[in-house]
Amino acid sequence: MSTMMLTANWMIDVRFEEDPNHTVATASLRMPNGRELRATGRARRNPGDRPVAAIGEEIACARALSQLTHAMLDFAADEVEVNVHRGDPVP
Repeated sequence: MSTMMLTANWMIDVRFEEDPNHTVATASLRMPNGRELRATGRARRNPGDRPVAAIGEEIACARALSQLTHAMLDFAADEVEVNVHRGDPVP
């Protein structure tokens, strides 16, 4: 008996807007059905810290990805509800 493995690749795009004290990261993911999910994360440099852009990017990105995770869970829950109410068999 052989089992077929299916694979899928999803790409998340993260873009940054920065000034010396603030970083905003926007993460986006195009779902297989074409819907795009977007999330935003922000970071602010403490005035007493040295300006290191990479740290602001890491924090803002982590916050955007966390928000994107919640958006994906909400999306999946909506899909489950639609499937349950429709009574479609599991593919």
